[in-house]
Amino acid sequence: MAAQGKVTHYTAVPAQEFGSEAPGTRIRWLIDDDHDGAPVYALRMIEIAPGGHTPRHSHPYEHENFVVEGTGRVWLNGAWHALGPGDVVFVPGGMEHTYENTGAGPFKFLCGIPAKRLMPKG
Repeated sequence: MAAQGKVTHYTAVPAQEFGSEAPGTRIRWLIDDDHDGAPVYALRMIEIAPGGHTPRHSHPYEHENFVVEGTGRVWLNGAWHALGPGDVVFVPGGMEHTYENTGAGPFKFLCGIPAKRLMPKG
């Protein structure tokens, strides 16, 4: 797909349920290769409802996060770290991590990852 450029509000991008391994978690693929022709970088909005969490996992690629709204915590380097609006998180490839909503409202963060075509296999 040839890149055309894009301007939209994040709520115009459909949210997908993460599944039973991540109750209360939804993901919006804001910019990616499949829909936007972005060949290097994908940007996602992760939304976690109160009491929800992402799966504890690792993968071979890094990602970068920016907390937009709410309060939560991340499991990183074998410890929990509190998060709130404006906090940033770097998760190197291969590092186990998970996020939890610790607040009464939504916990939302931007998540940048390599485009699917650039992700290491494995």
